[in-house]
Amino acid sequence: MTARGTFRKAVEAKDLAAITMALDPGIEFHSPVMVKPYLGREPVTALLGVLLEVFDDFRYTDELTGTAPVADPTGGGFPIAPATPAAPPLALIFTARVAGKAVQGLDLLRFGDTGLVTGLTVMVRPLPAAMTLARVVGRRMEAAEGSGDPSDPAQR
Repeated sequence: MTARGTFRKAVEAKDLAAITMALDPGIEFHSPVMVKPYLGREPVTALLGVLLEVFDDFRYTDELTGTAPVADPTGGGFPIAPATPAAPPLALIFTARVAGKAVQGLDLLRFGDTGLVTGLTVMVRPLPAAMTLARVVGRRMEAAEGSGDPSDPAQR
């Protein structure tokens, strides 16, 4: 099975080891509440482990496959993705609950030449649920790291 299918099945099974195996060592994770991305397999795995704990009733509802992305044609410096991706991007739409609040979200995955996930961007709504998610995850990450509040954008 490719990383495309492996990642989804691993998340649905809450199998952090399998999720980790689907991640490229240089993965870049963009959070809905952080300005700077998480970089590298180890910090991304730690964050995903916390997310597996805080999401209740998590399930993917839809899967959308994109076309091969290209650099920003406007020249605005905001590339859509690497010019030569190994596979088209994949969007996994999900529903879950966090601290009793309903969350809808999207995991946007990008893949490298090895087929592993090189980019993961997460978006969530509605705003009150996103704020609750930021607080709950921030507390857990702070406890795990033992320093600073990772939900504070000033620290990322």
